[in-house]
Amino acid sequence: MKVVLFCGGFGMRMREGRPGESTVEIPKPMQMVGPRPLLWHVMRYYAHFGHTEFILCLGYGAQAIKDYFLHYEETASNDFVLRGGQVELLSTDISAWTIKFVHTGTASPIGERLRRVRSHLDGDEMFLANYADVLSDAPLDVMIDQFKNSGAAASMTVVPPQSSFHCVDLGADGNVTSITPVSRLPLWENGGYFVLTQEVFDHLPENGDLVEDACGALAAQGRLMAYRHEGFWKPADTFKERAELDAAWASGDRPWMVWRDDKPIPV
Repeated sequence: MKVVLFCGGFGMRMREGRPGESTVEIPKPMQMVGPRPLLWHVMRYYAHFGHTEFILCLGYGAQAIKDYFLHYEETASNDFVLRGGQVELLSTDISAWTIKFVHTGTASPIGERLRRVRSHLDGDEMFLANYADVLSDAPLDVMIDQFKNSGAAASMTVVPPQSSFHCVDLGADGNVTSITPVSRLPLWENGGYFVLTQEVFDHLPENGDLVEDACGALAAQGRLMAYRHEGFWKPADTFKERAELDAAWASGDRPWMVWRDDKPIPV
């Protein structure tokens, strides 16, 4: 299936990068986790499950994304031989990938970005979509199978609340009666991993939102299903969250790298 990746947002909460690294004009999905940007990790996740046709919805910082792939350095994550000053790769990451780079507007909401790449889906009834700034070990093959069997028009992965804040219950006199961590509430958050059908476009107005407009309308019709994932899920919406992922990579704690046992792709 084709994979639509929303990677054109401003990333306003990603204020700073690694020491000496400026994030000005660098879109959030291009922030680094280990030797590769967030976007690469997300794409590598989908490639592990056999989905290697990508449509990148570009906007802010589009040139940074284009340049990265136009000048892709395979030696950063593949073994190679240096012989006579010439590099001979022993394996490759992206040679089997097809990547379409589509500018979908600098300030477009996600629903509008999806509308603007509809023609690039080539009429495929089912496709995948992702915010490109969240890493997870969610079992994509299971998610797709459950969706196909559900007969729904769309599916979103949902995860337990990630907030560290507390909810406070008050009595009539203003006294606090209980304090509950948000993470213990019987709530689920949108996890940002979608399986969609063409029906989603029936509910996407111009400059609309994928979740509030399309998913909201489908939910009201009983046409939206959820895959509940309680395993690893980590956003990189802020510098702190990205730094935590980077530190996890450095320590070898990389549960999102479901592709680690894949056989290298020979050149």
